[in-house]
Amino acid sequence: MENLMKNKKDGMIDAPDTAVSAQKTFGLSADFKVPAFSHGDGHVPEIDTAYRFNEETTRAILAGFMHNRKVLVQGFHGTGKSTHIEQVAARLNWQCVRVNLDSHVTRVDLIGKDAIVLQDGKQVTSFQEGMLPWAFQRPVALVFDEYDAARPDVMFVIQRVLEAQGKLTLLDQNRVITPHPYFRLFATTNTVGLGDTSGLYHGTQPINQGQMDRWNIIATLNYLPEEEEIAIVLAKSPSYNNAKGKALIKSMVAMAGLTREGFKSGDISVVMSPRTVISWAENARIFENVETAFRMTFLNKCDETEKPVIAEYYQRCFNVELIKVVA
Repeated sequence: MENLMKNKKDGMIDAPDTAVSAQKTFGLSADFKVPAFSHGDGHVPEIDTAYRFNEETTRAILAGFMHNRKVLVQGFHGTGKSTHIEQVAARLNWQCVRVNLDSHVTRVDLIGKDAIVLQDGKQVTSFQEGMLPWAFQRPVALVFDEYDAARPDVMFVIQRVLEAQGKLTLLDQNRVITPHPYFRLFATTNTVGLGDTSGLYHGTQPINQGQMDRWNIIATLNYLPEEEEIAIVLAKSPSYNNAKGKALIKSMVAMAGLTREGFKSGDISVVMSPRTVISWAENARIFENVETAFRMTFLNKCDETEKPVIAEYYQRCFNVELIKVVA
């Protein structure tokens, strides 16, 4: 294990100083030691004890942390892609920062810019680092969310960092920054870099294939098996943890499963994610009515022409007719 140093800027440990068991910590079938920090700071995510780790995706993310591999996690919305990375980081006490690459994030936002600041009572021009050079010089896991929605100029800033020994060049400062040995880079995306062919993810765009090649590992995170999803919803909404509540949550998850199958077959254009199911369960407790909660959580955002199909799914799961709702 490397000699420990203190980061002069943060007072944080500069390198992992302990290790955790992959089997005990993440529930993996294989056991191996994963480097970790003995303590963290405000940038370490909080542990969600209800989170369920997908084995293949977890191993991909751990490879990123252990071997400095650039990992991109792809999958439908609500499958927990960003949360998966955060929860791994939380259990390693590894600093983790998420940046949502929407169309308003510019190259200047990532790199930084000159700004007028007060110094010794005088106004001076000083370069203010953006998120990328800040994280680049620290033991931080930087996560780019909505990677396939980023602007082209932002994507080309990231491309240089994706090189095996990628250094960050700040042209305005005539500086070349070498990455911290424990800086890690991750991204999440709804598409696989080929653009959106389903119409579900407006605003996404094809990703330069030269850039896609620079991601060392591509992991796919799909929706959880029914039993695991039920367990997560119950953990998030413990008031349902009784015989009647469990039966209700099972029907809700079954309903979500039908929407996913309907989407895959082209019958509907919307999908109930695990996040939607959790919201539905919480809203049902608030409104004390499952149907009202369903309308407000999911049905009201569906296309009018698709509501009869969704009503049929609902009737199968709850034996309740929703014709009046969708008329």
